[in-house]
Amino acid sequence: MWRIMGLIFFNDKDHFVDLKSKTFRLDDIVAFLTQQKIGLFDTATAVRRLKNTASDKDLEVVQPTNLAALLDSAPTCENIVTTGQKATDVLCNYFQISQQPKVGEYVTFYYNTREIRFFRMPSSSRAYPLAIEKKAAAYKNMFKIIQKS
Repeated sequence: MWRIMGLIFFNDKDHFVDLKSKTFRLDDIVAFLTQQKIGLFDTATAVRRLKNTASDKDLEVVQPTNLAALLDSAPTCENIVTTGQKATDVLCNYFQISQQPKVGEYVTFYYNTREIRFFRMPSSSRAYPLAIEKKAAAYKNMFKIIQKS
């Protein structure tokens, strides 16, 4: 994810990477997210891995996140983004959204009286078969849509 954000906002996929220690620079990431007003949270607070793989299909959600409480705590939130199928399924189930957005697109739904755009973006995982530049282009388009409103 941080390489994608580096490409979009700084034209440098290694912007958030400490190449020497082969880690991400957490302080820079937190500052960036705060400045951009981006919040991150998992759609589940407890999961069980059914197989020893990184695939969403091998995850069982034991306890979904209380997404209503999360939205209540962020009253200006107008956009939600998922980056994997499991997160998309959990969010759709939680808010009873019948139409999942296609990857790179969004649908709208209402939470209380607030209209929310729900974006389904390509997985940032290296296992997702799409070049990082194409992933970055999809995310950049999403940010353009969000900034226009």
